[in-house]
Amino acid sequence: MLKIIHGADFHLDSPFAGLSPEGAARRRGEQRDLLEALARLAREKEADLVLLAGDLLDSERCYRETAQALRAALASIPCPVFISPGNHDFYSSRSVWATLDWPENVHIFTSLERVEAPEYTLWGRAFTDPHQDTCPLEGLEVPDDGKLHLACLHGEVDPAGHYGPISRTDIAASGLDYLALGHIHQTIGPQREGNTFWAYPGCPEGRGFDELGEKGVLYVEAEPGHVTARLVPLARRRYEILSVDITGTEPLSAIRAAAPEQSENLICRVILTGEGEKPDLAALERALSPAFFGLTLVDHTRLPRDLWGRREEDSLTGLFLGELWEQPEGPLKELAARYGLAALEGGEGL
Repeated sequence: MLKIIHGADFHLDSPFAGLSPEGAARRRGEQRDLLEALARLAREKEADLVLLAGDLLDSERCYRETAQALRAALASIPCPVFISPGNHDFYSSRSVWATLDWPENVHIFTSLERVEAPEYTLWGRAFTDPHQDTCPLEGLEVPDDGKLHLACLHGEVDPAGHYGPISRTDIAASGLDYLALGHIHQTIGPQREGNTFWAYPGCPEGRGFDELGEKGVLYVEAEPGHVTARLVPLARRRYEILSVDITGTEPLSAIRAAAPEQSENLICRVILTGEGEKPDLAALERALSPAFFGLTLVDHTRLPRDLWGRREEDSLTGLFLGELWEQPEGPLKELAARYGLAALEGGEGL
């Protein structure tokens, strides 16, 4: 059984354009910390190899500090590390992949290459341009030799686009045991096409509200015909969106009740919904911000209305409210009216 760390899409040196210059610099520094977390995980798991499937960098160039941090972290990993540059950090004569003196344990793929080891055969290739219209599996030929067959590639499954399109038929026909992919920022897999397992680890740390939840790399155990993989979280910060209904309660209390207990590393967008007096967003932000790394409040609430104002209507809504009006008073009566109106009127009651 081979123990593999599969990562991708670190996007080191992302601009973080929505932050202040100081905040952006801080977040870039935290991204570099992910490299040591990756190296530490490889040592803890006693990994046999590390596969990095592209877009480690956000562009062809990077800060000197980032290149030095990347080199040092990879050098501290006591096993081979294979890198397949992606569409953001594509291989060129002036890229860091070509110009930096990399450690002996690091192999950077360029054109389609095959690496032989006693336990496995590994294929990889690089993007050499920001776009690639051909399938990255093209030209790969897997021998029937009983070994474990792996590939580390950057590309997208299903779409016929410009970023290394791969069909599920291509995967099934490849003859691989495990296809380690990069490009998609959500964790996918492992999935199986034919006898081939494939997966995306997603990005190891979110950079916006389109990259929510736990992020990390995959820890993979593979042998011919059998592969297991699980996500190992690495991210220090996490993006989340919370929807908080303030109906019948005070907004500050409602948000605190809905928020996770540990929120100091959370970058959160709170969407206030329901019915009540318009909340004072500035006051709420002052009260709540110290508990979060980042907080944005969005007001989608509605002003209160008379729930029973339509009970005299000659309509299904009127009949429903009229019947409910005759029931004993209590909080469940009002709640039933709101949910009933939501069902009858396409959500206007909630």
